[in-house]
Amino acid sequence: MSIHKKDFKKITTNVLQEMKRNGEKISMLTAYDYTMAKMVDMAGIDVILVGDSASNVMAGHETTLPITLDQMIYHASSVVRAVDRALVVVDLPFGTYQGNSKEALNSAIKVMKESGGHSVKLEGGAEIIESVQRILTAGIPVMGHLGLTPQSIYKFGTYTVRAKEEEEANKLIEDAKLLEATGCFALVLEKVPAELAQKVAETISIPVIGIGAGSGVDGQVLVTHDLLGMTHEFSPRFLRRYLSLFDEITGAIKEYVQDVKSVDFPNEKEQY
Repeated sequence: MSIHKKDFKKITTNVLQEMKRNGEKISMLTAYDYTMAKMVDMAGIDVILVGDSASNVMAGHETTLPITLDQMIYHASSVVRAVDRALVVVDLPFGTYQGNSKEALNSAIKVMKESGGHSVKLEGGAEIIESVQRILTAGIPVMGHLGLTPQSIYKFGTYTVRAKEEEEANKLIEDAKLLEATGCFALVLEKVPAELAQKVAETISIPVIGIGAGSGVDGQVLVTHDLLGMTHEFSPRFLRRYLSLFDEITGAIKEYVQDVKSVDFPNEKEQY
């Protein structure tokens, strides 16, 4: 079913709520640097996530855990300088909010002041609700994240689909309701059964953004480097690659190397 798309000049948390009410799907992608963020924003994306996935994509770590708050602020400030329209959400990295709500508030304030980001995202439900509450008291918008939470990968021990069993599914629904009641403006659901994700989206009034959570939610998010095919080792079922830039970029560089070696580059027109 085609939904009329309203032309919003600037995406805010209120706009996302309106999009959900109107049945307009929300588009969300990651960005970690100025150049990519400029292209993503100009293409009309609604939300840009400065994800702690930068730990994997930009720094080559196996998990998201090593990235620091200052590193997240560096990436976020680079993105914010490029963005005119999209809402910028910044992940609070592992260790900056779990178990200490005062530290969570200080971390969120530091992100907002030093990066210029528009909101923060935290992983978890009831176990981090005190941190969510404290951040919200400072007027900082919070996006929740349930399902597969990569910062807890050593607890789960696997990146497989979450909440397939009734007990975990029921807890996810209750956590979603709790995050909504506490004041989160939106929620990411990662790698959960499509039927459950749709139930959550229909149960709560705030937008639910899915990644590997089916089409029954209010929007979708992917890692831009995966979508563009700049990464090539990672091929989950939910990922659709729109380009194959890994092959195109390496091919172009190989051609450049050959041209330099053969003294074809620079030619006469490329000299002063």
